[in-house]
Amino acid sequence: MTEKHYRLGCDIGGTFTDFVLLDDATGEIHVYKCLTTPSDPSDAVVQGIRELAARVRDLAPELEEVIHGTTLVINAIIERKGARTGLITTEGFRDVLELGREIRYAPYDVFAEFPRPLVPRRLRLEVPERIRSDGTVLKALDPGKAREVVRRLLGLGVESIAVCLLNSFENPSHELLLKRIILEEAPEMTVSISYEVLPQIREYERTSTTVTNAYVKPLTGRYLSKLSGRLAELGVRGRLFIMLSSGGITSVETAAEFPVRIIESGPTAAVISGQYYGKLFKIPEMFCFDMGGTTAKSCLIQGGVAGVVPTFEVGRVQRFMKGSGLTIQVPVVDLMEIGAGGGSIAKVSKMGTLQVGPESSGADPGPICYGRGGNMPCVTDADLLLGYLDENYFLGGEMKLDSDSARIGVEEKIAGPLGVSFIQAVWGIHDLINETMAAAAKTHIAEKGGNPKVATVVAFGGAGPVHAYGLAKKLGSPRFLVPPNAGVGSALGFFTAPRAFDLVRSHKVGLNEANFDDIEKIFSEMETEGARTLKNAGGIKQIQYSRSIDARFVGQGSETNISIPEGDMKTISRDELRRRFDAVYEKLYGRTYPDTPVEFINFRVRASLPERLLALPKLAAGSKDTGSAALKGERMAFSAAVKDFIPHRVYDRYRLFPGTTFSGPAIVEEKESTVIVGEDGTVSVDEYGFLWVEIRHA
Repeated sequence: MTEKHYRLGCDIGGTFTDFVLLDDATGEIHVYKCLTTPSDPSDAVVQGIRELAARVRDLAPELEEVIHGTTLVINAIIERKGARTGLITTEGFRDVLELGREIRYAPYDVFAEFPRPLVPRRLRLEVPERIRSDGTVLKALDPGKAREVVRRLLGLGVESIAVCLLNSFENPSHELLLKRIILEEAPEMTVSISYEVLPQIREYERTSTTVTNAYVKPLTGRYLSKLSGRLAELGVRGRLFIMLSSGGITSVETAAEFPVRIIESGPTAAVISGQYYGKLFKIPEMFCFDMGGTTAKSCLIQGGVAGVVPTFEVGRVQRFMKGSGLTIQVPVVDLMEIGAGGGSIAKVSKMGTLQVGPESSGADPGPICYGRGGNMPCVTDADLLLGYLDENYFLGGEMKLDSDSARIGVEEKIAGPLGVSFIQAVWGIHDLINETMAAAAKTHIAEKGGNPKVATVVAFGGAGPVHAYGLAKKLGSPRFLVPPNAGVGSALGFFTAPRAFDLVRSHKVGLNEANFDDIEKIFSEMETEGARTLKNAGGIKQIQYSRSIDARFVGQGSETNISIPEGDMKTISRDELRRRFDAVYEKLYGRTYPDTPVEFINFRVRASLPERLLALPKLAAGSKDTGSAALKGERMAFSAAVKDFIPHRVYDRYRLFPGTTFSGPAIVEEKESTVIVGEDGTVSVDEYGFLWVEIRHA
């Protein structure tokens, strides 16, 4: 029996579904891109595999694994299309979801809205019980009364139940009893208890995360089950893995049990690709920029490492206002996401000004030029009318664009109402979306202590390379980098992501009073659980564990994470832990307080299998020239410097050789994306086929 050597990455976005097929034996890569099928995302997955199977003989039986990233979970939350969910909580804590942190995100806005809870008040019931903060039982849970509450909730027609009791992270006995009663009363019911989803301190965050998990669990389970079945029907015998928000990949079983961990499954892939390129080229500061059809995702990667944060928000009422969304407390790559994509809709605002996004036309109906019924001008329409896109070579010619309809749409919906020329309207759409992304990017980079004037921008996504030049100019970045197959580049991140799982357990104790034997027991239990999870992902050997502790000064409200050296806790001194805490704290805040006692709050473990390295194929050697062999001709396209259409040389990316250099204005075309280079840009091609564009800033 021959060893399987193909791996398939599949990234479902809001507009397009991207596929990258990797042959581990040869390093050869095949790519495909098709419109997403919102009514049933698995339809696009099947279409892509069939298309690739037509190119690669015996693909299905030779597939070792399919790695999948999806926006299904986050879309279900934003659109409120999850299950009818009930919540059982401790008596007196029914309204935690609405009370939150009792902080107004906009204190001077009397009309400020807050997100609607996923569980309405009538489906939130209480049980009489109480556990102290140290885990001792103050008031025992009465099984009879608990059963009555469960039956009441079932009578209200719930499809999924969340259980979150006070201090259950220290003692889960009452939650486990409730779970058993629920499954006795309704064996098919999906149940999420906070001790399994998030055994961590902070009542609001724990309740919100557990409820979110319960809300999307039935939908996710059905989708993953259906997808697995359809892959089997195609003859795929390899394993299916799902991308986690934290940057690792996990089994279908784990993703179905904890769908809250795959909310940012799709956007994370581009960051993992960026991490890989950052390490490969030793780039100290890289701004990873992935612009698709619906959103733009970005992340500052420093030293080849992207940060991971323990909490984030979903479905914000005010898109850029922290505190206006649903709080989710699971590890997630620290990325920024804004409503800026090729499908972002341009319109005249109530103030009579041009507005682009955050609303998107998505895949259905899409921009006007797609010819699928869209009637609102979008960013892609503007890019086409500016000459940046070839209407006959979109997706390599597989999708003909309609420039005449796009022109009529811009004239009727934008130029006419605003009283501006057609050129001003289309350039305004393109430039405004760049300005929106640049403003958000500057904030994100500054928050991470970076400097946009030294950062290298790396562009992914179908629209990323089209807008990378304009974004880099506004940021003041010296260069931008476009990988091969950039239009589906985020899917390449699946191949470098480790099989990993993050666990956390809260146990509040002072550093000086801590019993290190008890702490070692907590770490060991989490490592055992992590090993069990990775076993489901198909690996039990060479599991690596990294430990860390969230600590703080006594009386503080937020924690600082410190890494723990390898080995048993009994071999680590208190002085060493204190030294590590002070070093991290001083780096973050400029000073520390040696005389103030420190306490531990959360204990964390990341269990992972060794990474499977991606060997990038090198281009065949050719003539080192100015790109004449790849020159397809010239096309009139808009120049921001001249404020008019000027000739741009058009290059075929597949015919560029290592060492080739040329200057702008230029357009470089490949099937899934197009690179725009202005007059002050110089392009060079490296041995892997990456385009390095140096920009001469005035």
